[in-house]
Amino acid sequence: MDFRDGAKLKPLSVFAMSSLTDIVLLLLIFFLLTSSFVTNFGIRVDIPRAETATVTQQNFINVTVTNDGRFYVMGELVSRANLAASIREQSQRSPNATLVLRADKNAIIDDAVNVMNIAQALNLNIMMATERAAR
Repeated sequence: MDFRDGAKLKPLSVFAMSSLTDIVLLLLIFFLLTSSFVTNFGIRVDIPRAETATVTQQNFINVTVTNDGRFYVMGELVSRANLAASIREQSQRSPNATLVLRADKNAIIDDAVNVMNIAQALNLNIMMATERAAR
């Protein structure tokens, strides 16, 4: 029995995109949420490993010392002569900040100590960034 009254039905020529947009929206939300947990400093240094770890505060001044003696304050290249002025400027922008020192494990120790001396003179808390050692 055919209850269609003899009329031929045409197939749908429009593709329903609603299910595809739902999937794209869910993927977008997933990537936005997970990307906020990834910290990308942009300057590649091989930092030493430590047995213990602490969580840094959100209020920090990031100073990087590379193995070839370059200094980066908050991701910007700074000369050795302007290092103290740049750290002082950042500490004035965010009072009670913690200085996070990311020194390459092959960097000259004197460069890292120089950064620590500047931070000590500015009464900043100092934290050395390390990676957790594999067990």
